[in-house]
Amino acid sequence: MLDVADLPAPDPRPGEVRIAVRAAAVHPTDSVTRENGVADVPPPWIPGMDLAGEVESVGAGVERPSVGDRVMAAVNARRPGGGAQAELVVAPAASVVSLPAGLGFAPASTLPMNGLTARLGLEALALEPGQTLAVSGGAGLLASYVIAMARERGLTVIADAAPGDAASVEAAGCAVVIPRGDDFAGAVRAVAPAGVDGLYDTAALAAAALGAIRDGGAMVSIRGWTPDEPERGITVTAIGVVTALERTDWLEEIRDLAASGRLVPPPIEEIRPEGVARAQGALDAGGLRRRSVIVF
Repeated sequence: MLDVADLPAPDPRPGEVRIAVRAAAVHPTDSVTRENGVADVPPPWIPGMDLAGEVESVGAGVERPSVGDRVMAAVNARRPGGGAQAELVVAPAASVVSLPAGLGFAPASTLPMNGLTARLGLEALALEPGQTLAVSGGAGLLASYVIAMARERGLTVIADAAPGDAASVEAAGCAVVIPRGDDFAGAVRAVAPAGVDGLYDTAALAAAALGAIRDGGAMVSIRGWTPDEPERGITVTAIGVVTALERTDWLEEIRDLAASGRLVPPPIEEIRPEGVARAQGALDAGGLRRRSVIVF
């Protein structure tokens, strides 16, 4: 069940800042918190992994950011203090950077979690400029960030999309758009007969996508899947963004890419906190190309 509740304001500890949240993005991961709660943490559980707002106070030892700074941040919704969808949120200072120049709170709030996830996966794949990367679920928000960051690294990107989404996938930096369908691996092999060097599986195709990858290639899985046995020497790495939430350098990279227009937030639908149940339901249904953002 989802509801709006009044809770005590959290106090920042050493190394933390308290942010007056102006916008918090709604993501598919929020449904996991809604359905399963958080082990070993008593309710109520606060969902959300990224936000934008103004620094309201700082804990001991914090050198940056400063009170009054306009910032974006990533937080772990499974921690005892809960996630990003609250008027006041405490976050490690390392998880907080200034807003991208030219972006408001709402679009900036969509950047940290998916941006860090994209960056983490590309780090795991460790591809070199000129190599090929396939991205499943090419029209999704995470995929769009993966494609844009891969382009910055000089990778040739192949991604799938429905006809109506092909133009936006190309605009993100995709070199070859393949038709979305039941045989992702076959569609990739049709344009890259030797197989791609790496695959970022944002659509969670798992074993069904392995055929797209060359022998000895690499794959990133975002939902914990790894094969029971290695196939053709392919390395599969399951990533979790919680391991990267305090990578200030990566957050700064994401900010700078967005400020320069090389990383583009999705279309935004601003909602009030009372509308989050409808927004989560729409995400669960799939197919959205906009992102709901809670504004406070």
